[in-house]
Amino acid sequence: TSSNTTSRMSGLPRASFSGCGHQGVEVRKSGPITPGNSGSLWEDGRLVCWVSMEGNFTPGGGGLAVRKVTAQVFRAPIARPVRTSFGTMTDRPAVAVCVEDADGVRGFGEAWCNFPAVGAEHRARLIESFLGPLTAGREWAGPREAFAHLTERARLLAVQSGEPGPLAQAIAGVDIALWDAAARRAGVPLWKFLGGAGEGSVEGYASGLGPEEPLALAEEARRAGGFGTFKLKVGFGWEVDEANLRQLREGLGPEAVIAADANGAWTAEEAARMSRRLAGFGVAWLEEPIPADSPPEDWRRLAEESPLPLAGGENLRGEAEFAAALETGALDIVQPDITKWGGFSGGLPLARRILAAGKRFYPHYLGGGIGLLASAHLLAATGGGGLLEIDANPNPLREALARPFPPITKGQMKLPQTPGLGTTPDTAAVKHLSIPVFVTPG
Repeated sequence: TSSNTTSRMSGLPRASFSGCGHQGVEVRKSGPITPGNSGSLWEDGRLVCWVSMEGNFTPGGGGLAVRKVTAQVFRAPIARPVRTSFGTMTDRPAVAVCVEDADGVRGFGEAWCNFPAVGAEHRARLIESFLGPLTAGREWAGPREAFAHLTERARLLAVQSGEPGPLAQAIAGVDIALWDAAARRAGVPLWKFLGGAGEGSVEGYASGLGPEEPLALAEEARRAGGFGTFKLKVGFGWEVDEANLRQLREGLGPEAVIAADANGAWTAEEAARMSRRLAGFGVAWLEEPIPADSPPEDWRRLAEESPLPLAGGENLRGEAEFAAALETGALDIVQPDITKWGGFSGGLPLARRILAAGKRFYPHYLGGGIGLLASAHLLAATGGGGLLEIDANPNPLREALARPFPPITKGQMKLPQTPGLGTTPDTAAVKHLSIPVFVTPG
């Protein structure tokens, strides 16, 4: 590409490239170019130089002709239910999404489906019956165009059905799969495709420590993955919460970082009182002490009264809700879940806004392996020193849906250097856990 080459793709801005003197980029049909706001420029699968784009052009603009979209439901039985203050999971569900392009390149995504108990099958049917037909059979300029189209087409349906959440979760699963496919086509790891730099390593913490024997689960996480940060579920009454915090603090030692997640269990007054009690155990942050839809003034008042940093965001949906939450200034740690809303198309710009606002970005996640890897790639792409939430509970769908599963050493997950997510669902290994999405009438 010569220094005076200009873009041949309609609407692309000029770009400046550090270290190679380029002032533009030729887009060739044989291979998409995948620059981020900063990062590496890839052309025909070859690293050209480092790029900083001026304007609105973002990764995924190289064209993606989608042939089909499918969704598959898995349910894994577990020996011990996973309990939160608002509900219990008696098995571990997952909705795996597969997008295949015209050349047979496949990308994988995952849609959030933990609650209610019938949620997985419902979200998979939304993908198969509604979103899949809208996505397949046409060429998209990139995943962002598809995300915008699906979001707009689902808007009235969400109003009519009263189901904006399930539709947003289903769209998120499709979006993640589209970005994975685009990165695989480019031959680039997804975190780099999104504009990330560095080696693709992220720090994680052991999450999901429930009210029954949390120390045993934390010790196993520390032994297996070298974790030094842990998050305990609270909101089960002070007697239970205090006993579990004391057990963790005494068992893990003063050097362990311990956070608490109430899953919206308390009123603002209760949360202020409980935060002062939790502070006595050196709790690092308090997550969702009150429901996510509590009035902004409740969040502001709680932030003023609480001695602990507040965290939240997993149950916010859409740019407007996150903008309102950031405006309150109440959250020190913001935790969007890209399998609940946004995928990468919404999640990447949101993560950058969170960091620009001076907040910490800790992506929320508690599900199967595809969504976990997607969250890790997003964190690696944005940087900022955030922590990846890694469920400490046994879940066969974590490793089986993301193989080869990245190693976790001293709490650090090293992402693959292979294209896309770098992992592929081993559906054969969990075929016995598959649930039919549609039942053919007998």
